[in-house]
This record gives sequence, C-alpha cells and structure tokens, in this order.
Amino acid sequence: MGLAAQAIENEWLMTCLPGRYRAFGVPDNWLVLGGRGSGKTRLGSEWTIAQACGLPPMGETARPNGRIALVGETLGDVREVMIDGPSGIRTVARGDRPRYEPTRRRLLWTSGAVAYVFSSEDPESLRGPQFMAAWCDEAAKWKNAEHCFDMLQFGLRLGDRPKQLVTTTPKPTSLIKRLMSDPAFHVDRYSTRDNAANLADGFIAALESRYAGTRLGRQELDGELIEDREDALWTRGQIEAAFVSEAPQLGRIVIAVDPPASSRRTSDACGIVAAGLADGGRIFVLADESVRGAKPSEWAARAVALYHRLQADCIVAEVNQGGDMVAAVIRTVDPAVAVKEVRARRGKWLRAEPVAALYAQGQVRHVGRFPELEDEMCDFGPDGLSGGRSPDRLDALVWAVTDLLPRAMGEPRIRDFGA
Repeated sequence: MGLAAQAIENEWLMTCLPGRYRAFGVPDNWLVLGGRGSGKTRLGSEWTIAQACGLPPMGETARPNGRIALVGETLGDVREVMIDGPSGIRTVARGDRPRYEPTRRRLLWTSGAVAYVFSSEDPESLRGPQFMAAWCDEAAKWKNAEHCFDMLQFGLRLGDRPKQLVTTTPKPTSLIKRLMSDPAFHVDRYSTRDNAANLADGFIAALESRYAGTRLGRQELDGELIEDREDALWTRGQIEAAFVSEAPQLGRIVIAVDPPASSRRTSDACGIVAAGLADGGRIFVLADESVRGAKPSEWAARAVALYHRLQADCIVAEVNQGGDMVAAVIRTVDPAVAVKEVRARRGKWLRAEPVAALYAQGQVRHVGRFPELEDEMCDFGPDGLSGGRSPDRLDALVWAVTDLLPRAMGEPRIRDFGA
C-alpha cells in the first residue's frame, strides 16, 4: 500500500461513526450531547484540527481559522482531556502536530493557527480576546456557565463565519436548556453504545447491568437530558407551578445570606436570596443575587443593596463559616442594617425538607425565574448536589423561607411589592 493510500486509510473519516463526519459541512453553531465514551472528545479534537488547518469539510473556510478558543471546566481539564487526553487534539493529530506552550496557555500549529486555553472558573479572562472558532467541552459541568458562555460569544467576531462546537454529557442546566432551545444551534445526540467498538471489552455490559433504565444511565450512557433528579427534594413541575409574575402585598421581607468560606474564584458562591411573607402565610421568593468569587465587602454590599431596594426587615446571615465576622462585615457596609444571625445545627437535607414540603403544598411562589437557583433545587438529593458542589443558593433560600414560616412570625406590616 502506498503512502498516500495509508494516509487516507488512517484518516478519521474512514473509521468514524456515521453522522460524526459531515461530508457537506458542519453547522456554525453545533451542540453535541453524548453519553460517556460516545466519542464527543474525538469529534471536538478533529473539528478543532480541521478549523486550525483549513481541512474541508469540517473546516470549510479557504484559509485556516487562525484564532481558536478551547474552553473547559478547568484549565487542567482543557490540557488533560481536550489537548493531551487519549482523544485529545495532540494525540489524534496527523502530520501538523501542534505544540503546546503551557506558560502562555496556547496551542500552536505550523499553519499559523493558535488555540488559546480558557477555564469556566474565570469567565472574565474571555473579556477582550477575539476568535474565529471555539470548542467548548463538558459545558454542563461548567462553573459560571452562562457568564462564561456569554463572554465567549462577544469574542467570536473574527472571520466571515465564526463557528463553535459545544460537546457535553447532558444535564438540565440553564445553559444547556438555553442552547437546546436556540434555533441557531444544531443539536446532535450520541449514545455510548454506538461507540462500543472503541471501548474496553465488557464496559457497556457492566454499565448496562448496573444503570440501564436509571436516570444516571439515561444521562451518562444514552446522552438524554433528564429534567428531574429522581431523589431530589424538588421537581421541575413544582417550580413551574410556583412561578408568578408579581407578588401581592407583602409583610415581612428578609434577605438571607449564606457566605462562602473564602473569596477565591474557585470557592463556593455566596448565596443571597430574598423572600417575603404575604397575608395568609404564603411566601414569595423575590430575588437571587448570589455571587461567586466576591470578597466579603463585595457580597456584603450586594446584600445590603438588595436589603434597601426591597425595603427588607432584616438580613438573615448564617454564621457557621465566618462567625462574628459575617455580621460585622455587613454592618461595615451599613451599620443601620438589622442582622439576624443563624447557625446550622442540622444537615442541609434536614433543613431543606420542611421548605420543600411548603412548595409541595403550594405555599411558596417565585416572583420571576431564577434558573441557577432552580437548577440547584432540582439537583439536590440526600447526598447534596451532583458533582459534590455546594448548594449555596439553595441554602440561602432555605434560611429565608424558614425565617418566614408563619408560626415564627408576628402580625406582618403590609406593603405593596410589585413585579
């Protein structure tokens, strides 16, 4: 066999699964939902190489897309999975194998193309750079997902037709649901079973025996988007039923704050949720102003601003993490603010159960949509959130609603509060 024939035989188009290689071009905006081991990463690598080298039909332009963004959950994920993983860009590259410069976080091709590395932990790093193409991997796992994705969109402004590929195992996050409903995005779904020939012997059978038909199996093997977690305290249906466009006259209004242990960008968010009590005992959730990576003075200022905007009665602050510092930093922003310190003495699940029961009884309403809070509510099971994340927004919600339970209230002072 000649060298040319060997090169053709080794090309991905000769071995990839049907539907992965698009002979007549790829969508400008492409969302691929796939199970574990379904070939998402290989697709992303081949797509990126085609963009960098101007290889049709994946890279349809007459010249290479010279500036590319590679965005993952963390910088480590980008390098260890997207670049140097078993199906990563440098692993599968033929011919022009790019060189990685870790200190500058970029991948260089001899074609002149450059791929820059970004993490969902730092959306602001995407403010300023501009690109012709972007590969976003495991977007359902991203921290700061919507902010990160939005910052990327502002930077996709070079060339005649900027392109982006989003590959992920599906989870019902706000960003994934948004992309699935966006008519500009073409959506494909890949199953792990489809790629069985490229996986270890017995892998599919072992997982099928354990997870077939379960929510986890449908999500992680079939690439299905499952809206509800089976053991979650809340369902999407309950939250949809709780939505209202405006609140009636409200009495007591509280701002609940669940402070993080630190102010690093990768730390937990500071949960800041407002809720009010209406005549008759119904509770209305008014705002979710939670913030990640903020310094104590910053999240305190945010909570105090919400306190004044809603003319709240007090700020309910959990002091398990910061003790006296929590109230002190709030009073540094405004010494006149009423602060009620609370301390968690039971686990998150036990504290959340009575609040979930109020939702089931129709006693709690949401004035507007709070997608990130809703995601936490519908993903909160006995073992917490999937992936081990901290339910910061949910914690703040629980503190706010608990403080407003009618049995703990005196006669409310009624005020008007519109949408």
